Amino acid sequence: MADGEFDLIRRHFSRPAPPGVLGVGDDCALLPTRPGAMAISTDLLVEGRHFFSDVDPAALGHKSLAVNLSDLAAMGAEPAGFVLGLALPRIDHDFLAGFAQGMYALADRHACPLIGGDTTRGQEGIVISVTIFGTVAPGEALRRDGARPDDDIWVSGCLGDADIALRLLLGGASAGAGTLAQGDDPFPPGVDRSVLLAATRRALEWPEPRVALGQALRGVAHAALDISDGLLQDLGHVLAASGVGACVDADGVPVSSAVATLPAPLRRLAALSGGDVYELCFTAPPGLRSQVLAAAVTAGVPVTRIGQITAAPGLRLVDASGDPIDPLPHGGYDHFA
Repeated sequence: MADGEFDLIRRHFSRPAPPGVLGVGDDCALLPTRPGAMAISTDLLVEGRHFFSDVDPAALGHKSLAVNLSDLAAMGAEPAGFVLGLALPRIDHDFLAGFAQGMYALADRHACPLIGGDTTRGQEGIVISVTIFGTVAPGEALRRDGARPDDDIWVSGCLGDADIALRLLLGGASAGAGTLAQGDDPFPPGVDRSVLLAATRRALEWPEPRVALGQALRGVAHAALDISDGLLQDLGHVLAASGVGACVDADGVPVSSAVATLPAPLRRLAALSGGDVYELCFTAPPGLRSQVLAAAVTAGVPVTRIGQITAAPGLRLVDASGDPIDPLPHGGYDHFA
């Protein structure tokens, strides 16, 4: 049937599979097994909650895969392939062509082929589900429960841009609220919003998964995760899993030149609590700082040391002078807030 489910798949999501892989077109995909563990992650993106209706389709295709590749990066895993689920209120071939182009461009860069999936008609809005598969050698996976007292805490890249961009797109609403709704405007008078949005929007819509960095940190980092829901919230998962605490220099968290121009309360809030970052936060022994920096050079990604793991539980936040910041900025993204 023309313009039906199978035509949609044939036109936009059928490509020759890599050698040794059975991909789209059979009842199941077949991936060749490799020594070690299989790393598997699933993410959902829902229109109106995770992306706007007028989003660039290519950016949406890119981000749909990027958020899953970021999970593999946090484990130090090598991508093997992914499956795609789409619920669509209608078939829009122009949208699907752009979506597939953005998705395939990132998939090709990371040798991560589309190997299967499903499509269906949805009631309202687009729902995207990606499940990704990767491999990691025995004992080399970076986990959340490996942080140890005295470890340095590091982050990759810059934080806060995606949060600021989302606030601007919402007209100043609270990005941490977890919904596309209006709220109080946190921006001071005189801020050129169009300039600030132009400087920060790419981080929100075209995140770069740090796959090479995650792999370079194997055998160096004790614990790692990707920052999807905000630095403080996600670091809290590492602390809970590892049974440790942390002291973080709030003003040492790296931000872009655009975010650095904002008042300290807003800058800190964006960097510490803003989600949709997809940078890595990891811990490593102080004696391996040179190896951490070498891994960053190998991956072509800047890293910044922002604090230290402590034996005493709890999270302490200090400013550039070492004075405590109290209370802590609010927590990060909550899908059910």
